[in-house]
Amino acid sequence: MKFEKIHNKGQARIFKNQYLEYLTKTHPLVIWGLYVPIIGFMLYYSHALLNISVGQTILLFFAGTLSWSLFEYTIHRFVFHYASENKRAMRIVYIIHGNHHEYPRDKERLFMPPVPSLLISSTLFVIMYGAASLIGLPVYTFAFFPGFVLGYLMYGTMHYAIHAWNPPFKWMKPLWRNHHLHHYKNVELGFGVSSTLWDHVFGTMFDLSKEKEDKEKVQELMFGSKTQKRQLQEQ
Repeated sequence: MKFEKIHNKGQARIFKNQYLEYLTKTHPLVIWGLYVPIIGFMLYYSHALLNISVGQTILLFFAGTLSWSLFEYTIHRFVFHYASENKRAMRIVYIIHGNHHEYPRDKERLFMPPVPSLLISSTLFVIMYGAASLIGLPVYTFAFFPGFVLGYLMYGTMHYAIHAWNPPFKWMKPLWRNHHLHHYKNVELGFGVSSTLWDHVFGTMFDLSKEKEDKEKVQELMFGSKTQKRQLQEQ
């Protein structure tokens, strides 16, 4: 999935229908507002009604968050960057992720919009519940899944932050650079967004010590204020 030109202004037109086009856009706060009540209810339901202990709920919750991290890496690498000669398949890939690579500064498409997000998350919950049922532990899904969803929210927020702002802490700079290089240097490396853990594990991490930092490219990728851009130039 390579483009002759990466556009640092504007956004892709995905659908001719204006109503479908509207449904492809969202704001991070909308998604947080959608899922936080779901996370809270499922955790309450797990402990109060399904009698899962506090300790087990916490462990399952964090297991879900860690599982999201691996899921994020896997789907980004093998689904979002799927290559095929089938035009319909590549159209789907473009709708899901390709438009972001062509228009990386389109901040309205850094989170999955509410409608497809709910459809996908519901499907994943059913799959997880079914898998847990096979080992006789379906109720544990209600404590595991909220952690998985929180992982998604953290991923989306981190993705937004990487494109919008400078790294708030020096130790986070490799994460920022890994994603910027993924956009501007090589789309076959740097698949981790919320974490570089799995890039290290599977050998897809950029060797940042050998990559010269192009501050102009970084600046182009960001849509923050002029003050933020000036701070970047002064680093």
